[in-house]
Amino acid sequence: MATTGNAAEQGESSAEAAGADARSRPQDPSAQESPEARIAELEDHRRRALADLDNLRKRHAMELRREREAERARVAAAWLPVLDNLELALAHADADPTAVVRGVLAIRDQAVQLLAGLGYPRDDETGVPFDPGRHEVVAVVDDPRAEPNTVTRVVRPGYGTDGHELRPTAVAVAKPRE
Repeated sequence: MATTGNAAEQGESSAEAAGADARSRPQDPSAQESPEARIAELEDHRRRALADLDNLRKRHAMELRREREAERARVAAAWLPVLDNLELALAHADADPTAVVRGVLAIRDQAVQLLAGLGYPRDDETGVPFDPGRHEVVAVVDDPRAEPNTVTRVVRPGYGTDGHELRPTAVAVAKPRE
């Protein structure tokens, strides 16, 4: 069998074919653009990205306002039964005073349960060691029956858990012995 052409000739024809293929394929449009056009295109992309970011910020702020308002409404609605019961107690103020006191105590318990349900349980323990993370000392007392640095009396109850307190418990603490 005869072959036409030598290896060098076949190599040249392959290179010519590859060159023809490259010319027939579309080139990257950015390679044909001038640098000024490419800069303008990139600047346009930057402006669009900044506008998208600004729109995202505005949308997030609007959603955050909506969520806050919904949460405020939920908490306010949870307090309505407490308010209703206070008004009922006041309406019966002329009745038996002990019944009014029992009613007010029941309303206080209802409010305490509501706060606990919102994640802020009441803290009014005595006889526990003083904890500066939970307690605020308002008095130091000399009580020989109590251990030093122990809560002897709660002046004002606190509400909340570690790291999520509405307010600390105001307490009287036993004085350290000398």
